[in-house]
Amino acid sequence: MELSVIIVSYNVRYFLEQCLHSVRKASEDIECEVFVVDNNSADGSCSMVRTLFPEVKLFINRDNKGFSAANNQALKLATGRYLLLLNPDTIVEEDTFRRCISFMDDHPDAGATGVKMIDGKGRPLPESKRALPTPKTAFFKMTGLSYLFPKSHIFNKYYLGHLNDMETSQADVISGAFMFLRREAVIKTGLLDEDFFMYGEDVDYSYRLQREGYNNYYFPEIKIIHYKGESTKKENLNVLVNFYKAMIIFVRKHFANGSLKAFTLLIHVAIFFRAGLSVLKQFMKKIFFPLTDGILVYCIFRLATSAWGVYKYGAGYRYPETFTENIIPAYTLIIILSILSLSGYIIPVKPFSAIKGVFTGTILILIVYALLPLDLRFSRAIIITGGLMSLLAVPLWRLFISVIGFEIADNPFSKNRKTVIVSDSEGYSRVKDLMLSLGIRNRIAGRISIRQDDMKEEVLGNIEQIREVIRINKIKEIIFTTHNLGASQVIDSMHIISDFNIKIRIASADESYILGSRYVNPKEDIILFSRTSFSARIIDRIKNLFG
Repeated sequence: MELSVIIVSYNVRYFLEQCLHSVRKASEDIECEVFVVDNNSADGSCSMVRTLFPEVKLFINRDNKGFSAANNQALKLATGRYLLLLNPDTIVEEDTFRRCISFMDDHPDAGATGVKMIDGKGRPLPESKRALPTPKTAFFKMTGLSYLFPKSHIFNKYYLGHLNDMETSQADVISGAFMFLRREAVIKTGLLDEDFFMYGEDVDYSYRLQREGYNNYYFPEIKIIHYKGESTKKENLNVLVNFYKAMIIFVRKHFANGSLKAFTLLIHVAIFFRAGLSVLKQFMKKIFFPLTDGILVYCIFRLATSAWGVYKYGAGYRYPETFTENIIPAYTLIIILSILSLSGYIIPVKPFSAIKGVFTGTILILIVYALLPLDLRFSRAIIITGGLMSLLAVPLWRLFISVIGFEIADNPFSKNRKTVIVSDSEGYSRVKDLMLSLGIRNRIAGRISIRQDDMKEEVLGNIEQIREVIRINKIKEIIFTTHNLGASQVIDSMHIISDFNIKIRIASADESYILGSRYVNPKEDIILFSRTSFSARIIDRIKNLFG
């Protein structure tokens, strides 16, 4: 076997598909075997590989084992004269493998070779070649000095900024996104260190290759696309923590000296700083709508107050400061608390929840108004006018936010609401037919299987991965079918995803109707349920569904 290509995948189905297409073309004239090790993806990656790339040797892990451990699974079985560790979010050229083999043949001292990587916009990626992250080098990178002085041998040594990007050169570190390895070097050096879960394994392995007497080369005559960050979302705090922890592991393993304590302290400071930014981002996301709703409602009531004062008492009339400075803020607070109590601020926020909240809040204000002393009852007309204007403005504000692309708000008028169906293959087909007959035009993202060995093309993941399927695929609605699915499974799954602000439906065992939280949607008609009676009726309905 000339070449073994090893790809570790995690929730990047469409990137993986493009990667495998490019690998297939690049290996047409080469004796090549391809391994895909999937780390418990919930986006249908495994089904896609089995359907479109039957020649690929697929390993399916039931949990995320990390990059090193997953690569090692395939490395133990690979038989190629050369071995390539390749990220799933990459695209290689048709002659990439042939030219890499030729380069390695011409450089018998090479343990590993990397190539020039460009991102999805065609920009060169600096991590195509790197130096070892000594405490000094890592400090300049983490403080941002490497970006301020990109060509400096001192400040940007981490990315070897002083070297010409277009010239072949030796490099300390070859990126794990494309690491072309000599088999003899791997046998001598050993497997990847599984202490590195997500980051740092390529740095560690490159260093270990050098310690075994091999050189690592940067070969820019070959270019690949690397959609950096698709397989590991950079904004995730856990990813950042793993990155910094990997640096600590590497330094502790290879540079354990007096500078280790200072370097570890620096890393922890960086972790706390990035964690603080992440927490701040989440906090701002949570308070965005309560804060903007408060400003909007307050302004509306002030506008209604001014308009009513002019209409009732003439131009220039002003209500007492007690009303404008105390009563109106109190009205605003009541409406905001009403929206909050009716789950109107669960992300993604929904316009209908806002309508219920504003309506309830307006009624509460009118009740409170009736209980106030006469000297504090300024105008019932202002309350009604402000409430009606808020009923229109608050949901429209949510709609505007959803239209401009922010995912913290839901667009109820979207014709492409992504729906996933929990069922076996037969039930899936029947529910789709039922939805078509009912005129439900939702976009079906795929199916959640009820067995782990069910890997048909439409399967995104199994029922144990239900939270990941919803999160990864941005699902807005989920339909459980009672065809071969037990009541306890349905109820347990509904409880597990209860914190997601999505619609949940249940289809009957014969797929003749779909039951939802406010309606039963049969083939013949639609029966509306009141919200107060839903809890009792839903339990009875579930019992009836399962006979």
